Amino acid sequence: MRSTAVVRLVEGRLAWYPPGASGGPRWLDDENEAATLRAALSQRRMRVVFAAPGADVRLLRLTVTPEEKKHLALSLPFMLEEQVAADVEDLHFACRALDKFQYSVGVAAAQAMADWEDALAPFPGITNWVPEPLLLPWQAGEWCLVLEGELAILRSGAAEGFGVERELLPVLLGGLADTAEEPPTVVIYGADQAADTALLPEPLRPGAQWREGDFYSALLLTEDELPLNLRQGGFAPRLPLGRWWRYWRTAAALFVAAFALQLGASYADYRNLSAQNLALRGAVEQSYRKANPRGVINEAEKQLTRQLNALRGTGQTSGFTSLMQRVGTAVAAMPGTSIASINYSDKGESMRMNIEAKDFEGVERLRQKLSDAGLKAVMESSNAQDKGVRARLRVEVAS
Repeated sequence: MRSTAVVRLVEGRLAWYPPGASGGPRWLDDENEAATLRAALSQRRMRVVFAAPGADVRLLRLTVTPEEKKHLALSLPFMLEEQVAADVEDLHFACRALDKFQYSVGVAAAQAMADWEDALAPFPGITNWVPEPLLLPWQAGEWCLVLEGELAILRSGAAEGFGVERELLPVLLGGLADTAEEPPTVVIYGADQAADTALLPEPLRPGAQWREGDFYSALLLTEDELPLNLRQGGFAPRLPLGRWWRYWRTAAALFVAAFALQLGASYADYRNLSAQNLALRGAVEQSYRKANPRGVINEAEKQLTRQLNALRGTGQTSGFTSLMQRVGTAVAAMPGTSIASINYSDKGESMRMNIEAKDFEGVERLRQKLSDAGLKAVMESSNAQDKGVRARLRVEVAS
């Protein structure tokens, strides 16, 4: 991880290893080092990872079924309940897919996670918390062991490893060696080759490779791809809402004030226009009642327009006046013919009229004249009388 900075707890003190650093850890209780790390985080000049103490994180490999995979985030604590000694409610679980149904799982005490969160609070922006063992280099058939003072950190697989006190290491290594199909190569980083190699069980010593160095020396050989991140669930990175609010609260206050003023002005306009609308509707109703005192008012303007069109000719309808003028002209050209009565309907612009003529031939000549005037005249009934013929005609505008 040559391009990644690593933050660790070393003997209870917070330290960090910048990319390319040499000379051991740099302590963050030094204000200059703390300021340098905060500047790097704020400017995002590098990726920063917190190495969670391996002794406080248990690493497991989990195989799931397709049905279990669907609800893994909720069911994971209960799937591992029999493999942990503490109550699952006091533990934090994190997982990462290795392949379709294989998962790397990290288990840590919720209180430990909270303590690490408090320790890293002065350095916001560290969103990757990786167990120390998984930061060590690894490849198939090889284990990586780092010995620092009284602490030992081992990575034994893609998702396996642990941190333990140095004196307990031989027992744990012996148990792992018994389960291995063949003795792996153990790469050891330490300060005393003889003492460090002596910690290995006899079957592992022939394949041991000792190198002088520490945790950061091993990190330099690790791939840049990050493995399991413990910051999941309740400890997942949160949006910096408080910092955003400090930046934008003035603009937000101005926006709210402008919106409130606009809303008040719009409401005042609405009240004013609503009052004007009621006044206009009252005036329209009063005007309509002067022309038509009775009847229901639906759309006063349209109702009055239809009634006026029925009384005068327009470009859209002939009306009673136009129809009567054309009928009267035709009747006036027929001496001896007169209109006895008229019944007009404005729905179809038609009228029914009773006429008196000298004979039936006079009725037919009147129908012809009406037809020449663009009207359609249908004789509905007729009967002979002492002085001539009385006929009933339905007259309407020809279509």
